[in-house]
Amino acid sequence: MLTENRVPATLSCRKLSKSFGPVEVLGDVSLDFRSGEIHAIIGENGAGKSTLMKILAGHAPPSSGSLAMDGKPVAFGHPASAEQRGIVLVHQEILLAQHLTAAQNIFLGRELRRGLAVDDRAMYRRAAEGLRDLGADISPRARVEDLSIAQRQLVQIARALLLPQKVVIFDEPTASLTPVEANALLKLIAAIKIKGVAVLYVSHRLREVKAIADRVSVLRDGRLVETRAADGLQPIDMARMMVGREMSQLYPQKQFWPGAEAVLEVDDLDVPGFADNVSFRLHQGEILGFAGLVGAGRTELFEGLMGLRPAHGNVRVKGQPLRLGSTRAAFATGMAYLSEDRKGKGLLLQQDLCFNLTLAALAKFCNGPFVDRAREKAALWQSIDEFDIRARDTSMLAGQLSGGNQQKLLLAKMLLLEPGIIIIDEPTRGVDIGAKQQIFSFIAALAAAGKAVVVISSDMPELIGLCHRVLVMNCGRIAGEVAGDAMREDEIVLHATGVHIQPELAAAWASA
Repeated sequence: MLTENRVPATLSCRKLSKSFGPVEVLGDVSLDFRSGEIHAIIGENGAGKSTLMKILAGHAPPSSGSLAMDGKPVAFGHPASAEQRGIVLVHQEILLAQHLTAAQNIFLGRELRRGLAVDDRAMYRRAAEGLRDLGADISPRARVEDLSIAQRQLVQIARALLLPQKVVIFDEPTASLTPVEANALLKLIAAIKIKGVAVLYVSHRLREVKAIADRVSVLRDGRLVETRAADGLQPIDMARMMVGREMSQLYPQKQFWPGAEAVLEVDDLDVPGFADNVSFRLHQGEILGFAGLVGAGRTELFEGLMGLRPAHGNVRVKGQPLRLGSTRAAFATGMAYLSEDRKGKGLLLQQDLCFNLTLAALAKFCNGPFVDRAREKAALWQSIDEFDIRARDTSMLAGQLSGGNQQKLLLAKMLLLEPGIIIIDEPTRGVDIGAKQQIFSFIAALAAAGKAVVVISSDMPELIGLCHRVLVMNCGRIAGEVAGDAMREDEIVLHATGVHIQPELAAAWASA
């Protein structure tokens, strides 16, 4: 039920605009956010959502326009002034101190004290409680650098929720979470709403928006398109409003012929501490999915396969043994790996598009000791056209691209290596519905051209819609396979949570 409009909005903005030089990224946006209400903000990448959130939370000043709290004008010079008024932003980007523990990050700048000394015991106890409320199995003493992307996001959320709040802004909070973690977070958000907090929820996961939101506002090209009650909208309606056009089928038609040649054969692969005794086959023209909860070992398994972590076992690529422990050897066999952490490991955000695109395949653009800049530029223009990378200027930095366009640039970068096997970790994390559709089409086209593709994803509808088979990991092992009519969300969850355990694994796990 929506709050009565006679009550002053907890937070409101009027005619907010933001420009970077001559480029306007937000224009004349006016919105009200009310206590006890979840107000979702949706839109494609580059629509202005994150810019709006940063202005509301004091992380960026508007170029024009005004803010008010409880009907009274306010202005925030920095995030701390917004926090003092009870406005908290949970960032999409991970903003944590890598070498500190989870508890130290949660209380950084707000340390609990006993007299003049820092009360570590109290901080670790309260951090454990906050993480447990999120359904996170994370030790408060674990260093952030040792946590997965999803676990880091949960630590960041726990930090934000530590403070008393009047307004909590979630910017893509579930982008890196599996359904189990996401559901725990959504329950917590619903509990926050009941306490009378105004919740702003930014997400590309439209089913989540439908499930949790009271109102939905749509931004497109920096402008407010419409605000409507969520109970009158379906996810497909939201998608149409976001992109301004009719949405065709989201997932391409699958084209795969069983019995095709196995181009990657993995037997008894161990990645110490993460994956144990993993065996599988990947075939030419196949899109093979890997599912599992956070900590299941999916990412670490393929980091071991690519020489990014210690690993041992038997791996053959097109019948030839692969020397484990060497990234160069893995690339030389025709394998390419797109990291889930495109900002931290996939792209150099402070370098331009051309530098990022050609870095992995730089030898192709060299004449002796010199780089052929003209050929680099030609390759960039070809990639911009082929992958629909929307860049206002080819000299811009990779970090200035939206999330979806960063992902397309990363895909173009790795495909310059002309790989036969492409491993893509979380291909659409933080990507809007329009860019998702494009990325799915790119992946399907790779498989149709005879490439073999592995997709690691926490988004079960994505795996089901895109992949020919899905292998499910639990506690570092393959817990099961789903395919055909059995490729359903409930089946994946049953394997991922250990409810369906293969008989041969049950005894092994019992003795582990």
